Amino acid sequence: MNGPLSQLLQGISQGRPDIILSALVVVVLLLLVCFPVHEFAHALVATKLGDDTPRLYGRVTLNPIAHLDLFGSILFLIFGFGWAKPVPVLPNRLNGNPRTSMAIVAFAGPASNVLLAVAFAILYRVSEPLLGTGGPVMNYVIPYALQTAVFLNLILALFNLIPIPPLDGSRILAALLPDQGAQIMDQLERYGFLVLMLVLVALPSLMSSLITEPAANVTRLLLGY
Repeated sequence: MNGPLSQLLQGISQGRPDIILSALVVVVLLLLVCFPVHEFAHALVATKLGDDTPRLYGRVTLNPIAHLDLFGSILFLIFGFGWAKPVPVLPNRLNGNPRTSMAIVAFAGPASNVLLAVAFAILYRVSEPLLGTGGPVMNYVIPYALQTAVFLNLILALFNLIPIPPLDGSRILAALLPDQGAQIMDQLERYGFLVLMLVLVALPSLMSSLITEPAANVTRLLLGY
């Protein structure tokens, strides 16, 4: 167990308010900001492209309650990875080529998290002269929250670009493949979650090199340190 719940319990047992605050910041940012913005982007773009299914399901909103998946949220708290509820989209209702339009809808999620990371980085840069000049809030909580917001959004963007169903990267790849390759991707969909779990468990170093390390490098670049 290496999720924020473990970190929170560690902070409580050690009487460390800094560790407790760190865990709470991660939980709030991911569950109440990163996940909802990601799914909202999918829903909004799908609606703009002609499919009103997300609107009918109440997903064109930033309200976290509409997007959070109970099981995915619990897994995130315990293990440090999880997911939100996928936005229902009917490709045949989208304008233009269904695969291309679906790829655009899929790309909207990771793109929204990259934009959010840039926004938090700008906020950090603008407020940087004031950080570290006051009490614990200005010295620790706000800087940590902004830095973590940048990192988590980049992690979420890169993770979702992995071309394994049901992640967004698989939809993007399907649009680039010839029809036969796209059909193979469609067939892989039913086993995608299992394949993804096997990759996460069996190849953690690969996931680190593809996701964690690039996200950390870009975070340092955006924050200027």
